[in-house]
Amino acid sequence: MAELTHFNNEGHAKMVDVSDKESTIREAVACGTVYVNAETFNAIIKGEGKKGDVLAVAQVAGIMAAKKTSDVIPMCHPVNITEVDISFLPNKESNTIKITATVRSKGETGVEMEALTAVSVTALTIYDMCKSIQKDIKIGDIYLIKKTGGKSGDYTHEKHK
Repeated sequence: MAELTHFNNEGHAKMVDVSDKESTIREAVACGTVYVNAETFNAIIKGEGKKGDVLAVAQVAGIMAAKKTSDVIPMCHPVNITEVDISFLPNKESNTIKITATVRSKGETGVEMEALTAVSVTALTIYDMCKSIQKDIKIGDIYLIKKTGGKSGDYTHEKHK
């Protein structure tokens, strides 16, 4: 089992020291899915949400969230993000919107949390913008697809190998 690194000698939480780590290009890709009914799906795809263009607003919210991750996840380091890309894959048969977030940086620590936060806030924004149409929207399947760069090496989720 890997050693937990976010505790000091007294057993209290701490932010890990990354000052000795090499600055490298880091990339993380995460995804998640929003499950809606046919009426909500059609409103999203047609850009006819009561609050505006759902996917455009959600995309901007996800980008903003990636940039603010260290403000809401206590042990995350502020990182110099060099790119955030949010994409959507709507599926009419299942009335789902799959969200993919890609985050890149050049630094001493990875951007997995930034990618996961971007997906989460993008999904929550879709929910917020569509809750007047549908109350039982479901958000799920949020996970890290892959990460590259850094001392721990590359990682690819089993479903994407």
